[in-house]
Amino acid sequence: MAEEERAADGLAVNTIHTMDCIAGMQRLPAGIVDVIVTSPPYNIGKDYNSYDDKKPREDYLDWIGEVAAGAARVLADDGSFFLNIGGKPRDPWIPFDVVQRFRPHFELQNVIHWVKSIAIEKEDVGDYEKIAGDIAVGHYQPVNSARYLSQCHEHIFHFTKKGDVALDKLGVGVPYQDKSNIGRWKAAERDLRDRGNTWFIPYRTIRSSRPHPTSFPEKLPEMCIRLHGCRPGTLVLDPFMGIGSTALAAIALGADYIGFEIDPEYREIARIRIAEARREKEQS
Repeated sequence: MAEEERAADGLAVNTIHTMDCIAGMQRLPAGIVDVIVTSPPYNIGKDYNSYDDKKPREDYLDWIGEVAAGAARVLADDGSFFLNIGGKPRDPWIPFDVVQRFRPHFELQNVIHWVKSIAIEKEDVGDYEKIAGDIAVGHYQPVNSARYLSQCHEHIFHFTKKGDVALDKLGVGVPYQDKSNIGRWKAAERDLRDRGNTWFIPYRTIRSSRPHPTSFPEKLPEMCIRLHGCRPGTLVLDPFMGIGSTALAAIALGADYIGFEIDPEYREIARIRIAEARREKEQS
């Protein structure tokens, strides 16, 4: 579909629009979006430039419900909405309260666990010669508390309209550990199996200050898009685009994107990152 056919009221694709996402989604045609990947504010007091992350709980949840309704309207009937959200040690209910506001508008088809850090003892690994001892990989923010555990994972809720969307599970597949399974099992036609619903995606090590307090790694939206299935013309929406991670994932996969971001500074950072990504892709 041509770009001009995918826009409404001047909202072009392959653009991040500096505007509120609820108002922005109202200007998009119904059913135009194939995949939504986003991580909204969690209402846990993060220091955003232009957004108050300390709303009264019911006000926040009512607002999230409006986002869900707007997203349901613009998502295609066979589309996927991947919602990344976490809580905090003192308030672990947040993801579950939020997901209830999506329930009137979507079916919850899958729950994916984004693992940021994990420790595995050698005795629990099994007989893998490349693993010689205990391992601990990934990054997390330690919690200074005798009551609460450090938060080493977040949820990715996969919503669809009717719960019946076929996925490209091998699009995020992993090789078999036991190669004898290849050909022995009917579904094991090649050295690739279903990854399942636990995804280890670490943050990159950053030695300078982060430009955004809650951005997710580009690999997260990339895996979501690949799981849904990506082909030329696939349109990806991120209502809370931030510094552009979802746009970068779409570009890497050859998909189109559209995003909304209320903060001009974050949008400018995203613009620079996107321009660099396009230059690198052209040169490769």
